Amino acid sequence: MLVQFAGPCRLGYYDELKDSILRDLGYEFDMLNFATVTGKPLKEYIEVCKRKINPNVSVPHGVVNMLATFKMVECLDEANDYYLANAAFEDNPGDFEHARQAYFADMRNAACEKDIVAAQKTGLERFRAIPCHKPDNPVRVGLVGEYFTAVDESSNLGVEKKLLGMGVELHRMLNMTNRNLRYNEKNLRASASDYITYDMGPTSSMTIVATLKYAQEGFDGVIHMKSSGCTPEIDCMPVLQHISRDMHMPVLYLSYDSQTSDTGLDTSLEAFYGMLAMKKEKQR
Repeated sequence: MLVQFAGPCRLGYYDELKDSILRDLGYEFDMLNFATVTGKPLKEYIEVCKRKINPNVSVPHGVVNMLATFKMVECLDEANDYYLANAAFEDNPGDFEHARQAYFADMRNAACEKDIVAAQKTGLERFRAIPCHKPDNPVRVGLVGEYFTAVDESSNLGVEKKLLGMGVELHRMLNMTNRNLRYNEKNLRASASDYITYDMGPTSSMTIVATLKYAQEGFDGVIHMKSSGCTPEIDCMPVLQHISRDMHMPVLYLSYDSQTSDTGLDTSLEAFYGMLAMKKEKQR
């Protein structure tokens, strides 16, 4: 069973792409595709769920479990924020990844919101117990860009792990909690009114607001990631260039297509990190 949510631009195309790829590979499945009822009353969403999952499913029971799912999403994002900010500084390589996999296993076994809360508490305690030596002023980098490219490890060729391996403290505002559960487009644009007036695309406002936030908080740099030809994120680039000039913060632009390789990406990231580290040392 695959679940596909709706979305403008190419976000609404991923369901067709996933369906085609999996069927070409010989898989048989049903897709719960909410894109087919975009903008329609809640009743139609429920009917789609019943038709695909179980005609006799209890709506109240489904709502309870959906709320528990939202809680799990928030917990996963909170844990990932801690991981990105601290995993680069572990004393024993692999400690964070080991704790992270144990955390994921606990979350997979959670059957209700109480289990989720307990797994979250245990997972964060494991993270905080890992021996680390974090510098007082490490190189800090913010990650922004198109939803799937910036978030999905397979799509961005493991940018996060590569940077953590260099000893970088990472932050990524773009996640399901901030983009799907607590998203307020109007308030986002208002917080960056000097640079943005209109809604430019599904993740454009968050890309611009996050970049401005990182600059104001003294981050050393930002990495902007998008799939090649993603028009909304292309539209963001001139705005990010303005922020970069105004706030004196470098931005590395990464565009992914079928020709993008690990070797080229490694070279770009190493050069960017080297520049940030030298700039930080000079400022000291």
